[in-house]
Formats: sequence, C-alpha cells, structure tokens
Amino acid sequence: MNWIDKLERKFGRYGGVQNLTVYMIICYVVGYLLTYMNPSLLSMMSLDVGKILQGQVWRLVTWVIYPPSTGNFLLFAISILFFYYPIGTSLERTWGSFRYTLYIFSGLLFVLIAAFITYFVTGGFLVIDGITYAIGGGVFTTYYVSLSVFLAYAASYPDMQILLWFVIPIKMKWMAWVYGAIIVYNMVSYVRVGLWVMAVPIVASLLNFVLFFFSTKNMQRYNPKEVQRRRKFKKAVAQSRVNPATGGISKHKCAICGRTEKDDPNLEFRFCSKCNGNYEYCQDHLFTHQHVK
Repeated sequence: MNWIDKLERKFGRYGGVQNLTVYMIICYVVGYLLTYMNPSLLSMMSLDVGKILQGQVWRLVTWVIYPPSTGNFLLFAISILFFYYPIGTSLERTWGSFRYTLYIFSGLLFVLIAAFITYFVTGGFLVIDGITYAIGGGVFTTYYVSLSVFLAYAASYPDMQILLWFVIPIKMKWMAWVYGAIIVYNMVSYVRVGLWVMAVPIVASLLNFVLFFFSTKNMQRYNPKEVQRRRKFKKAVAQSRVNPATGGISKHKCAICGRTEKDDPNLEFRFCSKCNGNYEYCQDHLFTHQHVK
C-alpha cells in the first residue's frame, strides 16, 4: 500500500467533505463578487503573511475565496458550470470523498506553507534591477490548485473526449499535456525576468498532483474503468453468495492466507500474471507475494 491507502484505512471512516466542489465554487463566487462590490474587503482576506504575523490570523482561511479568474463574469460562469463543477464532482465520485478532500486540502496546505517560506526568505520584498517590490497577498491564490483538479481529472479519464470551445473534439490527456507545457513556460518566463516568486505558488499548488499520481506504484487503480470493474466484481461475488447453484462452495481463495469471499464480501481477488500457474491472491497479498516460478 502507498501512503494514501494507509491514510484512508486509518482515517477513512471519518469520511471527507461531501460535495466539496460545490463549497469551493461558492467561495469563488463570493470572491468574484467582492472584486466588484468591495475590493478593499477582498484585499483584507488575501494570503499576506506579513499581515498574518501582525495578528490578522483570519487570512489563514479567508484567502481561499479568491476565484481562479477575475476576468469577464460570463467566462467565469461558463468555466464553473461546464468545466470545473463536472470534473470536480466526477473525481469525488470516482475517488471517494476522503481522497478527493485530501487532494484539495493538501494542495491548499502546500500553498500556505510556500507563502510562509517565501516570506521568511525574502522578508516580503523582492528587488529587481534595483527596484524594490512588495510581495502582496494576491500572489498566492487557489488558481493553480483548481488547475491541479483538471490535471487529476485528465490523469483519471485520459481518453475522455470533450469539445474545446464547444466545437473541437479533443481528449483530456492531450489537453493536460498542453496545459503542462503552458505551466512550464510560465514558470521559466517568471524566473528569467527575476519574478521567481510567481513560480513558487505554481510549484506548491501542483505538489498534490505529483504526490497522488507519481508516488503510487499502482496508478491504474484510479482509472474509472478499473473502478467500474471492481464494482462489477463485488456485485458478482455478492450474487454468488446467495446463489443456491454454488452449493456453498467458494469461488475465490487466496493462495497465501486461504481466505475466500465467504470470509469477507469486501475482499477482492486477482490472478497473478507473473506466477507460473493459476494462483489467485486477495487484495492484501496480490502485490506483496513472491512470484511462483
């Protein structure tokens, strides 16, 4: 098991935040309205470490209301209704509330930590060509955390096809590569002109994606096809337990521990393709057993 599996087994019973995407969208809408109705109030809620150290501790939480985009309201509404909401809810259904909540909150935590590290390194100021610039709270926002949700969706649904600009059909994996190239280009551009601080929140916001998808040995388990296959398997096992035609004989048995589907209906069994012979293992021993040669 990787660290995510261990956390879920230990704390998964407490669940996660149900419909977290909806709550995030509400925060974005509030932040978007404040940019027009009361910009000064919005600035008091930004992630400004200097102000936090002076006692404005509410900024540790309120900075999440900054919307991913502060441009045209129509484009903002379209991106929320037709893009961010669908992919966020799809990820939550595929991963479960606990994993999705862990993914979002870890991204926010990394941005928060990066903001403090940047402040202590720079003192809240950046000197470029002899000119001193103050590092404001608007540097660290949830923009790239939202982008990490898109990248996670593309990694989970690589062959999902969408209509770019409602016209051009394109698969999610190709869009993810394009966005990845844009991110790298932006980071390099910031560093070249001396604005390396602008690259810090980009790296911090995407650390959750790196940890979730590159620190696990079994990325295939996040694929929606694999999720659906496991659900069908569990359903078939449950039906076999009440089917009189089976005569009470188990259909699956682990070659290591000897457990069957009758011991635990939630157990999953797989045949190992690397073992010589038809050896079947439960989910706890599939990746840990020694292959039979």
